[in-house]
Amino acid sequence: MDIDTSVLRNFLLLCKTLNFTRASEQTHIAQPALSRQIKQLEDLIGAVLFNRNKRNVELTSAGKYFQKEAELLINQFDFAVHRTNKLYHGQAGEIRIGYTHSALQHFLPKMMLAVNTVYPNVKIIWLEFNNTRQYDALKNREIDIGFSTNPEVDENFRHKVIAKTNFAVAMPLEYPVDANGFNGLKQFSEERFILPPKAEGPKFVETLNSIFIHEGFTPRTIHETPFASTAIRLVESGFGLTIEPVNSLKGYKGIKYIELDQLPQKVENVMLWLPSTEISFPDIIRFMQDFSIDD
Repeated sequence: MDIDTSVLRNFLLLCKTLNFTRASEQTHIAQPALSRQIKQLEDLIGAVLFNRNKRNVELTSAGKYFQKEAELLINQFDFAVHRTNKLYHGQAGEIRIGYTHSALQHFLPKMMLAVNTVYPNVKIIWLEFNNTRQYDALKNREIDIGFSTNPEVDENFRHKVIAKTNFAVAMPLEYPVDANGFNGLKQFSEERFILPPKAEGPKFVETLNSIFIHEGFTPRTIHETPFASTAIRLVESGFGLTIEPVNSLKGYKGIKYIELDQLPQKVENVMLWLPSTEISFPDIIRFMQDFSIDD
């Protein structure tokens, strides 16, 4: 006889009732079959678990010990079944999120808080990667979902645009131009710029380049950095100007910015994932796709 969970559950029920008749009624098996099952369990273990006579059934010391161990086994088994079911439906486990600075500054914290509220058993790991690094991380299964800015979407990825916003030009607080005196980006044609390298993500950099082409000048780039926070700190120190998604610039006290809301070029925050991720986290993928950043 092999011990399965039904045998252990019947044993535990008998421990609770200490009555074969009541236990058989609750397990929906005949009393003789239950008695045989318990006897086979005792034979397999090599120990008497119950002292029984015509009037009473009571646990032996061995039975009391086995009761505690059986309860642990059943609880662990039920937990494993529950967690496996949740994992299959994407409701538990660990999910790794790659993101760019603008996603973090805009909608991502609110989205992840909503995910945590609906799926509290899911552990969220945050990893800040530029677009190019996200592509590699997704392909290598280092992350499950990426949030990129104006990415060049690989044909292997599923994707959805989560948010569209404007670019903005950032400058030190003491810079002599503000929104009231702004006549177009070309008035900054002689200024120094801090911009991302092409490795940041070819399409994102191409979008920035198209902004300068649209405005009729080539920027004087004195420093390249893939990190928006670095560019912003350099602007704060008076090192030059930069162009970033408007949401990347909010909350920094040492700079000011002018939103370029008249430009045709827009910031697109795009959610990226592999089709296989839909098997592991189908509900979360759908939840994120349907999430409204205006909620």
